[in-house]
Amino acid sequence: MTNDPIADMLTRIRNALMVGTASVEIPTSKIKLEIARILKEEGYVEDVQIVEAKPVDFISIKLKYHGSRRERRPVITNIERISKPGRRIYRGRKDLPRVMSGIGIAIVTTPKGVMTAQQARREHTGGEVLCYVW
Repeated sequence: MTNDPIADMLTRIRNALMVGTASVEIPTSKIKLEIARILKEEGYVEDVQIVEAKPVDFISIKLKYHGSRRERRPVITNIERISKPGRRIYRGRKDLPRVMSGIGIAIVTTPKGVMTAQQARREHTGGEVLCYVW
């Protein structure tokens, strides 16, 4: 059992990208599934599937790379946890971050659900900043 399952998810993705594996499996939860869905919608991962296993279901994330075989680089350059269990980071609609001047995304959990900071600005809502991806 981990104290911060979202940080565990991001660390698993980061480690898989450093090694160059094709996919990574993560124990499922609703918020992890929403984060993975956003990563797919924004083009950072190829596919997200739920794998039903006997003790615990898993989220299988197919990672995305670009370049030829020898010069293959991951699409996700960095993925960073912002709000942690020991220190929650909340931002209002006007204070939501722009990651790398708009190159990356910030994933935010709001009263209207989990979304990117850009979508939260359009919805006129703030929330807890979960992570940055670029």
